[in-house]
Amino acid sequence: MINEKAILVGVDGSHASYKATWWAANYAKHAGLTLQIVCAYSLPSYAAVSFDATYTAFGDDKAAHNDAQEILSKAKAIADQQGVEAVTLIVTGDPSSVFVELSRNYNLIVIGNRGKGGLAERLLGTTSSSLPAYAYCPIVVVPYTDDDGNLMHLNNTISRVAVGADESMWGMKALEIAAGFADGWGAELDVISAVPHVQGADGDDVEAAYLDDLDHRVQPLQKRYPSLRITKTVVPGNAVAALTKASRDHDVVVVGSRGRGGFTGLILGSTSQGLIQHAVSPVYVVPRKYVEAEESRPSDERSSAEVSGVTEVSVPTADSRQADEIEASIDPLHDNRQ
Repeated sequence: MINEKAILVGVDGSHASYKATWWAANYAKHAGLTLQIVCAYSLPSYAAVSFDATYTAFGDDKAAHNDAQEILSKAKAIADQQGVEAVTLIVTGDPSSVFVELSRNYNLIVIGNRGKGGLAERLLGTTSSSLPAYAYCPIVVVPYTDDDGNLMHLNNTISRVAVGADESMWGMKALEIAAGFADGWGAELDVISAVPHVQGADGDDVEAAYLDDLDHRVQPLQKRYPSLRITKTVVPGNAVAALTKASRDHDVVVVGSRGRGGFTGLILGSTSQGLIQHAVSPVYVVPRKYVEAEESRPSDERSSAEVSGVTEVSVPTADSRQADEIEASIDPLHDNRQ
């Protein structure tokens, strides 16, 4: 059964995953959605990788399960601080494949980035396990720090959303999702199109042609969301650089992924994972498989997947003081959120 009204967030005990939990809970509260928190582990790799919080003897399922419960307890406390009652899940199995299968059952999955090892590295670090490339639903990747290791602040409200746009089916879907997301927050939408860098008068003509095309693609969305404030920007040069720059003064950056060879197909011609790795605001990725599935089926039909080893568990919520300590460690301005 597909959880149409639920957001799933993955945790592994790292501060990066707790920061993702905070973002997911804040968004769930705003959008009137429920939150499900999942901790996944597989015993063969548990001793070597483990959770970021602890290490356990090889093959000790009971200890691994207890660790997962403790991690979920802390994550639940963060959700409670946001006024969101979360469902907690434990899944046994390789996180890379588990999350891809779980993505068939949700409309949005949230994960953290820049955790050292653990879940972030396993879901983002290799082409074979890149969740944004192979997922069946959109993925939000929440940064923990910038490239210099500075903690990133997250606002309670979203006021500016950027989206990378081109004429591909992935780019059009990303634009559509970004418009609905921005309208839901009452935020401004900045539509960014990267164009080849051409000097002289010819460059002005190229930029004007791209801007006309951008106007044409945005018009239907302006009619659908008449109160949405839309800014259109044509940027010469590299798209990843433009969108990474946009992440500095936008609360969310939305982008499509072709998903070829891992995350090598950002819609605007990038051949790297640059945006996810260097963005300083959450990146909302619209994956290829999701777009293709949406295009090929009626709007009221969507297949879900049975994922073995999924167990709903009831865990005690960590005390509020512990939750405050975690929030202080994941956000430099946690007492001054706006």
